[in-house]
Amino acid sequence: MSVVINGAGLSHSFIPAGSTTVKHEHLTSPDDITVLGHDIYTAFQNGVGPQGQPSTDGNDDSTVVEFTPNGHVVHQWDLHGKCDGITADTQRGILIATIDEDANSSVYTIKPSKQVVHYQYNVSPLPQHGGTDAISIYHGLLLVSASAPGTVPATPAAPQPMFPAVYILKFNPGKHIATVKPLFYDEANATVANVNSPDYGKTVKLALTDPDSNEIVPASGPRFAGDFMLTSQGDMEQIFILRKGKLGSHLAVLKLTNSVDDTAWIRSPFGRLFAANTSQGTIDMITGPFRPGTIFTAVTPCDANDAPATCPAPGLPAELLWPAEPVHWPAHGGASHRCHARAPGHGVHRTALEHRARLTLTYAKGTTETAAAPAAAVSHVRGQSRADYQDGAAGAPGGLTPPR
Repeated sequence: MSVVINGAGLSHSFIPAGSTTVKHEHLTSPDDITVLGHDIYTAFQNGVGPQGQPSTDGNDDSTVVEFTPNGHVVHQWDLHGKCDGITADTQRGILIATIDEDANSSVYTIKPSKQVVHYQYNVSPLPQHGGTDAISIYHGLLLVSASAPGTVPATPAAPQPMFPAVYILKFNPGKHIATVKPLFYDEANATVANVNSPDYGKTVKLALTDPDSNEIVPASGPRFAGDFMLTSQGDMEQIFILRKGKLGSHLAVLKLTNSVDDTAWIRSPFGRLFAANTSQGTIDMITGPFRPGTIFTAVTPCDANDAPATCPAPGLPAELLWPAEPVHWPAHGGASHRCHARAPGHGVHRTALEHRARLTLTYAKGTTETAAAPAAAVSHVRGQSRADYQDGAAGAPGGLTPPR
C-alpha cells in the first residue's frame, strides 16, 4: 500500500461568511473516488457538515481534485457544501457530484478543463426529507441514493412508506434544475436473498433508515451480476434491483453480519485498488496480484444503527477493508454476505487499513479486457469507478421496462 496524494500538500482558498479576508487551508477528509478518462477524481470535504454547515474555520466548500495514478495533481475545483458522492458519466464525459447528504442538498456537474454547473433539485425539501449521496449510471439512467431520510426538522422518522430510497435524476441544463423521480421506497417489498436463512425466497417489507452507497455489480460478479446495488449502511442490508419487469419493481435484500459502506469487485489479477483514507487525508493505492472475483468492502462497525455510543472501541474499529471471497457472497450457499478477514501477513488484511474513519473504493483493472469493457481508463489500465459500470447499452437493460 502506498500514498498517492496527501491533502496536507494541497490547499484551497475561501472567504468565511461575514468576512472579506481570503483564507487558505490544506485539504482534508477525502471521501468518494471515481475515474474518468486517464485520471482519478476525489472530493475533499474540508470539514463541512452534512447539511452544508461551515467548518470550524468558516470554510463551507469541498474541493474536487483531479490527479493521475502516479499522484500528479491536474486540476481542482471548489464546490459549495459537503460533497459526499461523486461519479463519472463516461458517456457524457462529465463528473456528477452530490452536495450535503443530510439536508439542503444539490448537485453539480463538472466538465474537466471546462465549466462547473450547479443544479438545484426541483423540490425542496426532497421527498424523503433528507439529502442525496452516491450516484450510479445504470444503462443510461442516473440513480442517486436518497440519504438520511427524515432528517429535516418536523418530519416523521424513517422508515416511512412514502420516503424514496433511490431517485432517478434528470438534468435540465437550460434551467439548472435537476429533477428527481422515486425509483423505489424505504418500505418496498423485497425477496430475502440469504440462501441459508429460513426466510430465503420469502417476501418481506423493507424498513430502510440509511440509504447510502450504491454500485453496479459488474458482469463478472459472482452473484447479482449486472444489478444495481444499494447499501443501507446503518441497517446492515444491501438491496438489489433485479432485472425483470418494470425497473425497481423486483427487489432482493441481503441481510449482512456487519455494517458496510463501499464495495469494489476484482475483475483481473493485474490492477490497483484506490482507497480514500479520510482520517489521514490521503488517497492510498493497493496493488495486487488480486484474485479475480474477490469482493473488497469497507466494513464500518461504528455506523451500524445498534453501534454503541462510544465507538471506535476495543473490538470495534472505525473501519476495516476486508476481502470477501466469492464463496462468502454465495449464489447457492452461505448465510449472508460476509467479509472474510485474512490473517495478518497474508495479502490485504484487517490491519492494513484498520483506522480509517471512512474508506471509499475504486478498482482499476488490467488490460486483459475485451472492447466491450467499461471505457474509463487509468493510465495504462482500464478502470471502473465505484459506481459507473456500463455495458455501453442505451436505455433500460434487457428484461426491464423503463419507468414512466
